[in-house]
Amino acid sequence: MRIDIWSDIACPWCYIGLTRFDRVLAEFPHAEQVSVTLHSFQLDPTLPESYDGTETEYLAQTKRLPESQVRQMFDQVKAAGAPEELTLDFDTIKVANSRRAHRLLHAAQDADPTGRTAWALKTALFRAHFTEGETISDTDTLVRLAAHAGLDEAVARDAVDSELRDREVAHDIEEAGAYGIRGVPFFVFEEKYGVSGAQPAEVFESALAQVWDELHPEPVKRSLVTVPGAADAEACGPEGCN
Repeated sequence: MRIDIWSDIACPWCYIGLTRFDRVLAEFPHAEQVSVTLHSFQLDPTLPESYDGTETEYLAQTKRLPESQVRQMFDQVKAAGAPEELTLDFDTIKVANSRRAHRLLHAAQDADPTGRTAWALKTALFRAHFTEGETISDTDTLVRLAAHAGLDEAVARDAVDSELRDREVAHDIEEAGAYGIRGVPFFVFEEKYGVSGAQPAEVFESALAQVWDELHPEPVKRSLVTVPGAADAEACGPEGCN
């Protein structure tokens, strides 16, 4: 079964949603036969490479919201992440553009077609951004995280500013537009079924089971109707004839 996921590193609901989905997938009986591919999406391509203020200040300014309202939104997100054992520290987040990190993820996907390296890197990027207060647009930070996830350091360093990788990011974003995706995370099962947002675990469980059953239907069981007036007669079976 094929699953494609669009998400942005600078998106807290993506962190929560992908973590929740990964936990559900690990318990799915056919997990080894599920192929997951990560795709790039940028909620705000205009984000600066770096910003001196806090995440709260940036969103309050750009969205024209009171800082108290932004902090209330953050509290709701932190509460949603707690059951997944995620720590989201919005006070230490470094506002940064995620484009370089997305290029790096494409390099990780190419280096390991199983997707494990890309998934490990994506998880590390989420943690670095939302928990550890690192700058996800910084080349040295990205290369270090990529190397720890299993990507060759030279490949990683080349990827962060690669025009080829940037075109791959752009293609992902265009493909999202073709699907009508306007928000992330977004999960596409078998290029047919879409699941939007950080859904509860039971929604992911249901989607996995439904699509799997559709791809692997049970054999049709046939039932016979006895001919009227016919009675049991002599016949042979595995244990002999009567």
